[in-house]
Amino acid sequence: MIPLNPWEHQNAIKALYSKCVGRVCEKHGITRMELDILLFLANNPLYDTATDMIEIRYLSKSQVSASVKLLEGRGFLRKEYSRENKKTAHLKICELAEPVVADGRKAQESFLAVILEGFAEEEIENMKRYFGRMWENINNCLKEKTE
Repeated sequence: MIPLNPWEHQNAIKALYSKCVGRVCEKHGITRMELDILLFLANNPLYDTATDMIEIRYLSKSQVSASVKLLEGRGFLRKEYSRENKKTAHLKICELAEPVVADGRKAQESFLAVILEGFAEEEIENMKRYFGRMWENINNCLKEKTE
């Protein structure tokens, strides 16, 4: 028997997160995937390509591609190419998207405030380490299976 199975509650965690960010999507007239892309880029400045998002977040290539195209069309994102590699598009958040990103980050903070309520700073730091190790284990296992 597994003494602790946090995955039993993953749907509740997803539902809470959706509740928090759903208001942002409604306010700005964007989809959840579009908001996820903007927040990923804003929160992970070292990872700025569609491939990064697909590999790190395990997102669908077709969904990311379609959402990036829509965000570009709305003036929320632009693509930049380096001189060395004209094939890889680096995605940059445009000024027009800044209010969306700000609202999205507030929603993420609200989500974290709910799930971390009552935890001491030391406990939160321990959780970060533990979840980081779990994430490494998961990634290693998934990469083994696909290679």
